[in-house]
Amino acid sequence: MADTTLAPSATPDAAVAEVAPRKPRRTGNILLAVLAWIVGIGFFFPVLWMVVTAFKQEADAYTTPPTFFFAPTLANFEEVFGSGIGPYLLNSLFATVMSTVLVILLATPAAFAVSLRPVKKTQDVLFFFISTKMLPVVAAIVPIYVVVNYIGMLDNVWTLVVLYTAMNLPIAVWMMRSFFQEVPKELLEAAQMDGASLFRSLREVVLPIVSPGMAATALICVIFAWNEFFFAVNLTASQAATVPVFLVGFITSEGLYFAKLCAAATMAALPVVIAGWIAQNKLVQGLSFGAVK
Repeated sequence: MADTTLAPSATPDAAVAEVAPRKPRRTGNILLAVLAWIVGIGFFFPVLWMVVTAFKQEADAYTTPPTFFFAPTLANFEEVFGSGIGPYLLNSLFATVMSTVLVILLATPAAFAVSLRPVKKTQDVLFFFISTKMLPVVAAIVPIYVVVNYIGMLDNVWTLVVLYTAMNLPIAVWMMRSFFQEVPKELLEAAQMDGASLFRSLREVVLPIVSPGMAATALICVIFAWNEFFFAVNLTASQAATVPVFLVGFITSEGLYFAKLCAAATMAALPVVIAGWIAQNKLVQGLSFGAVK
């Protein structure tokens, strides 16, 4: 007669033995997290040191080794305000906001055309867009200066708006194209069957879906336009100069006013930091859009 006795179930020790091999993996995750924190702190430390130095006296900003304990002061910020940073901030704000709005308005239909409504030779169109970023800016500044001078637009903030729009448009098209490609085409087909026009389908069906991606694209454009220096320093003087040009004023023949420069740089970085903090949810959604199916 065959033995029908069932094999005993796994003992608790065997279950523990099966789970035990997972511990090295958990240890590896912890080490990876610690390494990520160290790298993150390493990247953030220069920014932190800039903010700390902004509250030092000039004498404390130049000490070797660095001064870690000091009496904080707001004198540097007062001098930055007194030196007339207001017009520079307004010029940067105007050029950044206007160029970003124009980029989004132009990049949206372009990205829609090369993704959900492909045109002939789409790859050639995309290559043309990105090829404009391959030309060194210093190689184009002379013809740009000649043209801008000829039409009488030197030291005009609208010149920066046009240049910043052209500078950010290729990146925006490529970014938004990737977001548009994640939109199911069945939604457009359903909207067309319901009688919606192409513009209405784009406005009421597609744009609400890709709005996080648009927010991420807009924030990237804001950062690039706000930090741009080369065009601003060569094409502006006193009326349309931006914040990066203002920061150069602290490098004089008498030396570098390091504490005041850090205070001005802190104030210059604050608007972008606030914009990123406000749009952080949309930014995370946009950068991870389509990553999880």
